[in-house]
Order: sequence, then C-alpha cells, then structure tokens
Amino acid sequence: MYKIYFLYFYGNGDDLELLKKCRRKRHMFIRDSDKKGFGKYLMYEWRYLDNKYTEDPDFIFNTAPYRQATILITGDNFGAGSSREHAAWALADYGFKVIIAGSFGDIHYNNDLNNGILPIVQPREVREKLAALASTDEVTVDLYQQKIFSPVGEFDFEIDADWKHKLLNGLDDIGITLQYQDLIEEYERNRPSYWQE
Repeated sequence: MYKIYFLYFYGNGDDLELLKKCRRKRHMFIRDSDKKGFGKYLMYEWRYLDNKYTEDPDFIFNTAPYRQATILITGDNFGAGSSREHAAWALADYGFKVIIAGSFGDIHYNNDLNNGILPIVQPREVREKLAALASTDEVTVDLYQQKIFSPVGEFDFEIDADWKHKLLNGLDDIGITLQYQDLIEEYERNRPSYWQE
C-alpha cells in the first residue's frame, strides 16, 4: 500500500524516451550496468539545463512537493520509446513506486514490474481527476485490494495474479526460484554420480 501526497501528470509517451531524447547521451547512460544511481538520468533533457546536472527550476520534477513524488500519472502508451530496462531502473531509482497511464509499451510494462514498480492502467478521466488533486490530498494505492483510494473516488485496477503475488511478497525471478531451494538441493544430491562435481 502506498500513501501518496504528490502527483504529476505527463503527456503521451508514444515517443517518450524516459532516459532522455538525445541519442548521444542515451548511449552514454546505458553503458552502466548497475541500476543504482539511474534516477539522475530520468527525463534528463527536461530536468537539467546542462551536462553538469544544473536543475531547470521550471521543470516540475525539480520543484517541491513533486521532487518526492512516488506516483507518476501520465498519458497513453507510456514507455513505448523506452524498451531497455534502464528506463525502469531510472524510474525506480528516482523513487516512483506506481505509474498510472492510459496504456503502456509492452516491454516497458514488464520491465516496470520486474523492477518493483506497479504499472496501472486507468482511463483519461480518472487520471485527470487524480492529477487535479492538491499536493496535500492523500491518495492510497492498495495492491492487495487492487484499488486506488482518493478524495475524488475509488478506482479498481487489474493486475496479473502472478505479478501481484511477486510484488506483494517482494519477489523477483531469483526470489521465486529460491523458494524451492530445498527441492533444488535434494535434486542435486540425488543426481547420478557422473553429474556430480
């Protein structure tokens, strides 16, 4: 469950490159293989005035209270231009826990889930109501109940049952595998001797 006080509405993402728009810089960013620290690259060309990370004071992510936002409300086809996992790394490292969009690029949707971000599809009218709330209004996203609770209403959302289980239990693919560690070890003990090391 996330209690959120800050919301931000961003336009359609059909041509959105979350890490940035400049191809030259993007290739510099994606050389990194450690997901920690990627938040500073999120929406790079909009957030900064230069390559020294001087913040643009007019960009909403650089203003209070949006600097601490954990829900991003956006347009349709979010992340379609950001199929590399680095974009999800940037969103997660920045601090976003939930993305509410009209739709998602398929690859980006799965990358968000794999990085612990909950992608939620909602119609435009719901997104506009949520984005119009004051920064002091409380919005709660309850994954267990699959509901968004807000001063402007309660809104249901869909999520695959397996992904819901993973997110609720903080599991990734490795975590799922480790749940069967005893069975794996038993199998390894009982392998034929020519398979033993």
